[in-house]
This record gives sequence, C-alpha cells and structure tokens, in this order.
Amino acid sequence: FLPGFEGPLPFELETGYIGIGEEEDLQMFYYFIKSEKNPQEDPLLISLNGGPGCSSLEGLLLENGPLGLKLEIYNGSVPTLVSTTYSWTKVANIIFLDQPVGTGFSYSKTPLAKTSDTSEAKKVHEFIQKWLIKHPLFYSNPFYVFGDSYAGKIVPALVQEISRGNYICCKPLINLQGYVLGNPITYAE
Repeated sequence: FLPGFEGPLPFELETGYIGIGEEEDLQMFYYFIKSEKNPQEDPLLISLNGGPGCSSLEGLLLENGPLGLKLEIYNGSVPTLVSTTYSWTKVANIIFLDQPVGTGFSYSKTPLAKTSDTSEAKKVHEFIQKWLIKHPLFYSNPFYVFGDSYAGKIVPALVQEISRGNYICCKPLINLQGYVLGNPITYAE
C-alpha cells in the first residue's frame, strides 16, 4: 500500500539504499518497479532526472512511471495517486535513482566534496553494479540508461563508464544495449 493510492498497488515496488564508496559513505536511494509484462526478460532501465538535483520521484509520478498525481484543487489532504495508462513499466523494469547524492532521499554520511559529471557517472556505475549483485535475476536483461534535462550530460558519461567497465571485465558485466535522452541539455558552460 502507498499513501494516496486506494487499494493494493497494481505493480511490484521496491525501495532502498545502496552504499557507494569504500566506506559506503554515500547512500543512494532508489525506487525499483518490476515490469508488468515479463520481468525476467524485459529490459532493465535506470532513470535519471535532471536538475541537477531533481528527485527521481518526479520522473516516477510525472513522466514515465505507473502512477500519476490526480489533478485536483488542494484541500489539505494527502495528494491522490492514480494508475497511468502509458507507463514504461508495462514493458520494462525501471530503477528510478535519486542522484546526485543530496537529491531526494540520497544522502552522505560525511561532508560532501566537490563533484563533477564524470564523478557522478562513476558513482551511478558503482550503484548499478552493486544493485545487480543484490538482484542477480536481472544480470542478463537488456540494460538501458534514460535521462532528461541535465542528465543529458550525465547519461553519455555513464554509458561510457559502463562500456569501459565491461571492457576491463568489471563484475558483474552490464548488458548495456543503449540509452535514451529526453529534452537533454548537451552543452553548458
């Protein structure tokens, strides 16, 4: 059950944290929704919102997730959630990731150092590897990276990082098949 949604969820939802770094000082929060079709064979997609600093909850509720917000005048109660017709989870497993650390429910146990797009790509790559180790049933699923807005700068760097990791035999290998950019920023000074 989920506050704002009437009845049991019509899909399988998992939330959690994956520790990043040697001391796992960085805790990256995710929402994982299994495909409603065939989770063992359907693609596995990681969804990164832009900003930087927009929670992946935005993508889940306003873009391509299985739930949306019912448009109604605010009356002081919990917002009403409704099922969406065209969710990507109809045909894909999706990890909605709060990144960079400090966004949404992701946090650091120590003061944050300066970050860059390249270092964020490395952190997300480590997240994916550790997530797959915890979810070995998804090793062979075709893997795609999705991002919008500022993630247009992170996604290509992440795809390059995954490809490099696969080439040097980082385990587990990620079955990378491609990436998708929605309304991306590709250049910023």
